[in-house]
Amino acid sequence: MLENLRQDVVDAYKNALAALENSYSPYSHFKVGAAVKFKGVEQVFYGCNVENASYGATICAERNAIWSGVAAVGKQDMEYLIVVADQKDPVPPCALCLQVISEFYDAEMPIYLGNLQGLQKVYKLKEILPVPFNSFVA
Repeated sequence: MLENLRQDVVDAYKNALAALENSYSPYSHFKVGAAVKFKGVEQVFYGCNVENASYGATICAERNAIWSGVAAVGKQDMEYLIVVADQKDPVPPCALCLQVISEFYDAEMPIYLGNLQGLQKVYKLKEILPVPFNSFVA
């Protein structure tokens, strides 16, 4: 488990856990909660995965949290992201979420990964997604 975390990160983790409990995942039974903090914005935004029988209409927790934040405060750079799954090993964002994250990021932005026992790992976005698609777009 990660130690010496800032209190706002610990609080955001706890709220991401609460969001995980609201996950609607009747098909995969894979519950995920997320928290996103934008730079210069006090509020932290939360999301959970919401599945649909038409799998293309499913939304991951990370994108749910990001969309909530954008709806509330507009496009901002992200300060950090937390992803929590009810799994033994923490899971990173999927490739689709990573591409969305790359629209709102600083390459040094931390992505904290956790499970029900706490935050277990932290990566910089550039470690997980070294070459985002938008780096090729003019």
